[in-house]
Amino acid sequence: MPLPQLSTLPNQLSLTTIGRARAWWKRLTPVRQDRFAMLAPLVAVMLFFIAIVAALGYLRIEEMDREQEAVQRDVEYSQQRLRLRLLERQEQFMRVARELANRELSVAEFKTRVEYMLNQYPEVQGVAWIDERRRVKVSSGTAINAASQLITAQENSKRSDTESGFLQARDTALPIYIQQVRNGEFTPLLQLHVPLVDKGRFVGVLLVEYSVDGLYRYGVPSEMSARYAVSLLDGKGALIAGSSIPTKKVVSKFLPWAAPSNEYTMPVSPVGDGLVMRAQAYRASMSVVSSGLFWLVTALSVMTAWMLIANWRHSRRRLQAQQALIQETTFRRAMENSMLTGMRAMDLQGRITYVNAAFCQMTGWSESDLVGRTAPFPYWPEGDREHLAARLEEEMTGNNTAGGFQVSVQRRDRSKFEARLYLSPLIDANGVQTGWMTSMTDITEPNRVREQLTAAHQRFTTVLEALDASISVAPLGSDELLFANKLYRQWFGIRADGHLQLVAEAGVPAAQPNDESRDEVDAFAGLPTTALSETEAERAEIFIAALGKWMEVRTRYLSWVDGRLAQMVIATDITSRRLAEEQAATQAERAQTASRMITMGEMASSVAHELNQPLTAINNYCNGMVSRIKAKQITEEELLGALEKTAKQAHRAGQIIQRIRSFVKRSEPNRTNAEVATMVAEAVELAEIELRRFNVRLNHYVAARLPQLLVDPILIEQVLVNLLRNAAESIDMALRQTAQRVVELRVVPRRVDDKPVIEFSVQDTGKGIAPEVMARLYEAFFSTKADGMGIGLSLCRSIVESHMGRMTAENIYNGNVVTGCRFSFWIPLSEASPDSIRIPRISK
Repeated sequence: MPLPQLSTLPNQLSLTTIGRARAWWKRLTPVRQDRFAMLAPLVAVMLFFIAIVAALGYLRIEEMDREQEAVQRDVEYSQQRLRLRLLERQEQFMRVARELANRELSVAEFKTRVEYMLNQYPEVQGVAWIDERRRVKVSSGTAINAASQLITAQENSKRSDTESGFLQARDTALPIYIQQVRNGEFTPLLQLHVPLVDKGRFVGVLLVEYSVDGLYRYGVPSEMSARYAVSLLDGKGALIAGSSIPTKKVVSKFLPWAAPSNEYTMPVSPVGDGLVMRAQAYRASMSVVSSGLFWLVTALSVMTAWMLIANWRHSRRRLQAQQALIQETTFRRAMENSMLTGMRAMDLQGRITYVNAAFCQMTGWSESDLVGRTAPFPYWPEGDREHLAARLEEEMTGNNTAGGFQVSVQRRDRSKFEARLYLSPLIDANGVQTGWMTSMTDITEPNRVREQLTAAHQRFTTVLEALDASISVAPLGSDELLFANKLYRQWFGIRADGHLQLVAEAGVPAAQPNDESRDEVDAFAGLPTTALSETEAERAEIFIAALGKWMEVRTRYLSWVDGRLAQMVIATDITSRRLAEEQAATQAERAQTASRMITMGEMASSVAHELNQPLTAINNYCNGMVSRIKAKQITEEELLGALEKTAKQAHRAGQIIQRIRSFVKRSEPNRTNAEVATMVAEAVELAEIELRRFNVRLNHYVAARLPQLLVDPILIEQVLVNLLRNAAESIDMALRQTAQRVVELRVVPRRVDDKPVIEFSVQDTGKGIAPEVMARLYEAFFSTKADGMGIGLSLCRSIVESHMGRMTAENIYNGNVVTGCRFSFWIPLSEASPDSIRIPRISK
């Protein structure tokens, strides 16, 4: 390819790009072109501002790096000086330690040399010679306190910093530096523990204490202290010598690098992390955000961006106003054409000037056929034209009806429909009437629905009149009767007295009557009528003495047709049902009493055996006392003891008889708050007589702190005794060994359907219940015993269910083998009163 053609290739590419950009720009809508035209300068200003800030930031970061490197060099130099000073003193004290360990230095010479070193080196505050038993041989300066702390720590078994250094020097045989924990009363000290080793044997420690403040004064160069805030820190970062500048963490929101921190920290060898040197620059260089150039560029950029945004917002608002005007005009035209109500405008002379699409669609006439026409209009029926003309004239004179008027309209195809017209003055923008505006609505379908509702209301009223229940509705707080069916009128008449009597005797609170007839505002207007009308109906059974009938009364709140809150009462005659229930309750009580008598009859032999023991004991005690009294071989104390034992046996026999008598006694049901443990104890006392006859052992467990139950204790004891006897008989029929003849009774709290209950369970070790027997277990007069009556379990379940509980039975399996059966029932913990549960009426 020739060279001239290659040179023209970039120009061709640029022309192609420009062409594409122009084509893209032309495809945009005017609104989007205006947005891009206003956005481009703003983006340019922002890019310029970002570039300036980035350049200043880069320069500032470079300056911060140089300052940080200078601080690091100076700190490393000062740390090196301080390290050499410490190593020099360490070497001197190590020579003294070798001489002490080799016994080349006497005590007097050691004291002289220590005094010399304390005077010669100001950072050395104290020296102590401590043997391997922590006995202080020689101490001087601040080392006296350290040596006493070492002895005190040994006596109190509390390890101090001095003791830690002593132990480390003993274990490692190396010089150990210890930074003591700072105490507010004393200046911080640095300890050096030099071990004394004689032929490989530890013989003590040479303790040297340095003043950290002295190390700072004589170890840190003066030019370093003048240029930086130099400080010595302990291992936890606490200041122990020198000066420190509080760190101000002022970080710019947009420039995180605008707040430099010129400081450097490093540990001091050979101490390590226990002594750290830190240097902070007294004055940092001028930050970027404090530069005048930065603020000038920022102000100019913000001002330019604000002007561009303000201009863009002004243009956008003008464009939005134009678009809103166009949309409003389009919306009004669409609304007029899409509304279902026909609109017609007439001038003051009665000539049609405007009709909408709905009006044309209703009448079947086009806009050109109607505009400009005067009465009579083509959509008027021929037979009603005179009446409609008179009505139009009346309406145009100002005698218009607020609710409109109903007319018949004839379509173009001669079909008719019912319509309602509303006429109102047409007022222009200046408040001058220029004509009349008429709206027309097709009410053919609403009229049909209204007629159907009227017929449905008549059918509904007929049904209510034929019901065998009294129905009445009255507003709250008034003695007005809104509705009453035929049966109510027969029983109570046409007044609201019967309604109020039913409400009062049913226990439903009713509001006091007031005189609402004088005020159009409902006194209960603030009540939540919707919520009240959706609540469940209240139910109660009452006796009306005037009628001699038992009534089941149900009440319900509802919102009446006029918006008032009303109360509906439905009363049903249940006299025959109550008589049947009372007879059934009497029969049930007789069955329960018969069951208890049968149970005690079956237990008669066991009870006789139980009573025979105390009676035999009483006979023996009496015969023995008579014989010894005749022989004059008994003292007064022995006679009193024998009489007390005789009385105890008599009391025991009386308790057995009293317990059996209270169990079989026929009495009225009495539900009280009974203790669970007491009921279980009395039932176990009765059942154990029979269990001993069958040679069955009873294990019972009652959970502690059980709440009281609202039950009839005698009935619950009857259930427990029956279940325990059945369990003992099941074990006896299974011919279990003595070790396996066990019945377990457990009473524990539980939760059933998220409500608290008390569960009673009786578990035996018999052969369980066969599947065919399980299906008929609670069936009346069904029994698996040869001499059983089949009413025990049926009565037990009836008693439990009358206490709002449930009874269940299940077999206990060990693999596929049945090892027993468990009967359980639970009684709920209820706050309800005894009257809320149906209790059979039983006569004595």
